[in-house]
Amino acid sequence: MDERQILTVTELNEYLKHVFDSMPRLENIYIRGELSNYKVYPSGHHYFTMKDAGGALRCVMFRSSAARLRFRPQDGMKVIALGRVTVYPRDGAYQLYVTSITPDGVGDLQMAFEQLKEKLYKEGLFDPAHKKPLPLCPMRVGIVTSAAGAAVHDIIRVLRKRWPVAKLLLLPVRVQGEEAPPEIAAAVRYAGTYDVADVLIVGRGGGSMEDLWCFNDERVARAIYDCPIPVVSAVGHEPDVTIADFVADLRAATPSNAAELVSPDIADLRGAVRENAVRLASSMEKRLRQERERLDALAQRPVLRDPKNYLAVCRQTLDAESERLTSLMAAALAEAKRAYAEKAARLDAMSPLKVLGRGYAIAVRPDGKVIKSKKDIKSGETFTLKLKKDEIECAVK
Repeated sequence: MDERQILTVTELNEYLKHVFDSMPRLENIYIRGELSNYKVYPSGHHYFTMKDAGGALRCVMFRSSAARLRFRPQDGMKVIALGRVTVYPRDGAYQLYVTSITPDGVGDLQMAFEQLKEKLYKEGLFDPAHKKPLPLCPMRVGIVTSAAGAAVHDIIRVLRKRWPVAKLLLLPVRVQGEEAPPEIAAAVRYAGTYDVADVLIVGRGGGSMEDLWCFNDERVARAIYDCPIPVVSAVGHEPDVTIADFVADLRAATPSNAAELVSPDIADLRGAVRENAVRLASSMEKRLRQERERLDALAQRPVLRDPKNYLAVCRQTLDAESERLTSLMAAALAEAKRAYAEKAARLDAMSPLKVLGRGYAIAVRPDGKVIKSKKDIKSGETFTLKLKKDEIECAVK
């Protein structure tokens, strides 16, 4: 056997890796399959398996590529992965080095949207109980949007027309790109922390789902939810729906509509003031007329036309009543005296002392009980015989 034909394991694995790497068909290849054993290591690398009914393929996605994922891959999810197939020399096994993953049958943005929507819904961020009412007449309106976009001009134009007394505060942020979410979230938190406005409009003009994606960011959603100031979401056009719309206290169809929702129409208020002024004047005139009529009626009363005569009548009435009361009191007193004398006589007639005065006596046991029969006392016992003025101690023999 020729020693030159013998290869080590490492040499064979390296050779196979070279063969795989030299095949253009395996350089950028799309693989459709189902995710299994999906794991994210502390290093940030993702390791998983793609499988179908006939086989399985080991896959790895390095941290740099995984950082661009817009959704969370999960076991059982059907996806299309893009990458290159090569051999891992240490294990002698080929695997797919993935650079991107797309959900099969639906875009990755839509998948990410649905995943975040479900997560925040379960946490209660969409609960109507947490929605704050908008102030009726805000004097400070905060606007979180791009300073260069058409949205801010639409908002300012509507507010200046409807509610020019309000002070407008623009918190300029980027509303597109990777830097947009942290800027929007920071602006919302700043407004809430320092109470810079009575109501806050957060949004931008229309665009594609990618253009509006910063308003589907979890950081923006949580900043809106935590904001103590009522927040109106005004992202895109009416058909556009973002996570910010679900979390905000109120959703507006457009930025212009947001300006209408947060502000009263000063023309309507002026009309209402004029109407109320007319009603108030009419009410006051009616009240004054009624009071004037009442005053005229009072002025015709005798007590006001001739007070001395009225006082004389009152004195006469007082004297008559005083005499009547005196008579009633004398009659009542006489009747009371007569009833008293009658009851005193009846009581005196029933008094035991009257009986004793006629020569009778009362026998009383030592315990104070009156002896009424022979059964009430026994031989040898003592008792007291009460006379009219004296008492005699006695004994039974």
